[in-house]
Amino acid sequence: MSAPAASRPTARPEEELERLTKKMLYDMDHPPTEEYFGRCASCGENVVGEGTGCTAMDQVFHVDCFVCMTCSAKLRGKPFYAVEKKAYCEPCYINTLETCNICSKPIMERILRATGKAYHPQCFTCVVCQRSLDGIPFTVDASNHIHCIEDFHKKFAPRCSVCAEPIMPAPGQEETVRIVALDRDFHVQCYRCEDCGTLLSEGDNQGCYPLDGDVLCKNCNTSRIQALTAKATTDL
Repeated sequence: MSAPAASRPTARPEEELERLTKKMLYDMDHPPTEEYFGRCASCGENVVGEGTGCTAMDQVFHVDCFVCMTCSAKLRGKPFYAVEKKAYCEPCYINTLETCNICSKPIMERILRATGKAYHPQCFTCVVCQRSLDGIPFTVDASNHIHCIEDFHKKFAPRCSVCAEPIMPAPGQEETVRIVALDRDFHVQCYRCEDCGTLLSEGDNQGCYPLDGDVLCKNCNTSRIQALTAKATTDL
C-alpha cells in the first residue's frame, strides 16, 4: 500500500503576492489567444473564452466562481444581493435579515426600531386604533404594548366620578389638571356643588365643603347644616 502524498504547504502572503505578480507580467507578455475578459475577482485566474465569464458588482468572474457566499449556489442569471462586495442568493440574503417583531417576516427595506425591537414601518401600529405610529409620538403600557398617546390616556387615565370620561390632556396638549376630592377624581369643569351646580374650582365659591359624602359649596353646606339643625330642633 502506497503512502499518502504529502499535502502542499500553504504559501505565505508574500509568496502568493509574488506569484500573482509574475503571472500578471507573464499574461501581459503572452496575451490569451481566445477572447479575454479580465481576471476573476474570486480565484484570480484569467477569464478567457465566450460564455466562461460574467460581470457583477463591477467585477469579472468565472461562471463557476460567481456563487453565493453562503450556500455556493451559482448566481449567473439569477437575482442576487450584494453586501460589502459579497454576493448572496435571495434565500440566503433573506436569512440574514432581521425579522419584524409583529409579523415575524424579514424586513427587506427600511427598519423602524422602537422599544429595543425591529419593525416594518407599516406594522408599528397602536394596539387599540391600529393607526400607524411611524414618526408619531407613542407610549407603551406595563405589558410593553404600543399605544398612541390618545388611546393610552383613554385606556389608563383616571375617570371623572361625575361624567365617567377619562381625565386626559386636550388635543395638542401634553398635560391636564385632575381634581381629587373625597377619594374621587374630577374634571375641572365637572367639579361642582352637587346642590346648586356652582363651579368649585374658581370664583367666590372656590373650595369644597363636603357633607355626608357630597361635594358642596360653602353656601350649600351652610344651608344643609341649618336645615339639619332646624329638623333636629323640631324633632325634639
